[in-house]
Amino acid sequence: MFDLDKWQEIYSTINKNKLRTFLTGFSVAWGIFMLIILLGSGYGLENGVQKEFKGDAENTLWVNQGTTSISYKGYKPGRFIEFGNKDYEQIKKVEDVEYISGNLRIWQNTTLSYKNEYGAFDIFCTHPDYGEVEKLIPVKGRFLNQLDIIECRKVTAIGNLVEKALFKGEDPIGKYIHVTGIPFKVIGVFEDPGGDRDVSRIYIPLSTGQMVFNRLNEVGTIAMTVGNASVDRSIEMAEEIRKDLAQRHHFDPADQRAVFVWNNVENYMKFMTLFANIRLFIWVIGIGTIIAGIVGVSNIMMIVVKERTKEIGIRKSMGATPGSIISLIMMESILITSFAGYLGLVLGVGLLEIVSKNLPDTDYFSKPEVNINVALGATLILIIAGAIAGFVPARKAAAVRPVVALRDE
Repeated sequence: MFDLDKWQEIYSTINKNKLRTFLTGFSVAWGIFMLIILLGSGYGLENGVQKEFKGDAENTLWVNQGTTSISYKGYKPGRFIEFGNKDYEQIKKVEDVEYISGNLRIWQNTTLSYKNEYGAFDIFCTHPDYGEVEKLIPVKGRFLNQLDIIECRKVTAIGNLVEKALFKGEDPIGKYIHVTGIPFKVIGVFEDPGGDRDVSRIYIPLSTGQMVFNRLNEVGTIAMTVGNASVDRSIEMAEEIRKDLAQRHHFDPADQRAVFVWNNVENYMKFMTLFANIRLFIWVIGIGTIIAGIVGVSNIMMIVVKERTKEIGIRKSMGATPGSIISLIMMESILITSFAGYLGLVLGVGLLEIVSKNLPDTDYFSKPEVNINVALGATLILIIAGAIAGFVPARKAAAVRPVVALRDE
């Protein structure tokens, strides 16, 4: 039941001690404000790093060619390890490989043209699975398929930046662009959630690229996803692939420079573990700050009880129950902590919104934010903390004997 007299009394007590109440509330508000800012900054760092992974599937292994640095079975160091179609077919058989694609980049003349429009863009020869590895999203037409590979079709899927540059609003599907002077039919347009890196490229079937550009059976990089394989399993797969390549290309399996394996699964989990620890550290610091403020509230309430000892004695002599005394003190404590904490919460979230809208995104910091669950959790912590802060003084007040209280000076 709403007790207007009790709230008026709380207001009167707070109004009599404005400075004390302000300083007490400020300590709580500052604690919540810093917690929100620290958590938001932590999420900003995490978002910035996740942008680096967003352009590719998180569960990928990338196998790159290198140069031997160790002598092995009569072979001198300094040999370049060049992948071929057989390497792709062999790695494809490794257990837990989900999607896999070879990737051969064409470095010579990269000028593309359509009618009178020209542009220099990246040209990649791949298998159909590359779209899954890079998480490309078709917006028109389709990506490469297996028939394109088998029949060595002169077809291409282009990024939306290539479409804008060459077609100027014209529908590109079914049209022919010249790739280093050779006509290729456009079968699709795609976009990349990771940014502009991939959408400034075109993809053509690997078999076609090997034939047209006289690259025989050459394969540059071999990329694959590993499904739901664990970090440990992904490491095992990387070692299995390295040993297999070492056997067929005659290099020491311990030679890390002969073949580079980038394990996105392992690196992604390392970053996620790092940021989980950062969030835990931030919570410890933030809650420690809040506790310091709550201790201040509890001390202030103890002083309030001391100052109002005679008043409490009169209340008890007139029939006030211990429960009513406890509720009065606790309500005042909860009101101060909740209001101050909510103010700190609003200011913290507001500052993060301003920073998020005005600070440019980078690869290291992007969109600092705090989700609604964290905000609600912080508010709940405040209410509980306010109750705890007021409970001890309230119990002390309720235990005061009327005769003793009335003698208090």
